[in-house]
Amino acid sequence: SMLKEIVEKGYYCFEKRFDSWEDAIRASYRPLLKDGTVEEVYVQAVIDCVNKYGPYIVIVPDIAMPHSTEGAQGCNGTAISFMKVEEAVDFDPSDPDKKARLFFSLAAKDHEQHMQNIQALMDTLMNEEIVEALLKAATKEELSAIAEKYENE
Repeated sequence: SMLKEIVEKGYYCFEKRFDSWEDAIRASYRPLLKDGTVEEVYVQAVIDCVNKYGPYIVIVPDIAMPHSTEGAQGCNGTAISFMKVEEAVDFDPSDPDKKARLFFSLAAKDHEQHMQNIQALMDTLMNEEIVEALLKAATKEELSAIAEKYENE
């Protein structure tokens, strides 16, 4: 399952808070930067997209899905990394719905795999129980337990 893969590959991090949404996006990609799946230039492209088009990456309240356009520079693989932030990150002070605590950051090199990732992500996020559990999770162990419990989702 998607969460299991995130745990197995170490594509996750838990953070307290950020001074800006830009810092939050950078941090959310750290696991993918670490193994070279993406490069700094890709993460900057994600930030530039939000600056240009607004916080479209906050797909529903509490959940952000950072991504850049396909074929963006500095993307060497297809993956999802997960970040949980204790204190909601505010993308638009004038819109209370544009706050996020769960980040699912995407890297897209392979179109078909990327589409599968998005589908798996959407299926997972449709399950309110999983979202509730993730909002409470604060450790690798808790994330692992959620991945085990909902493995067949």
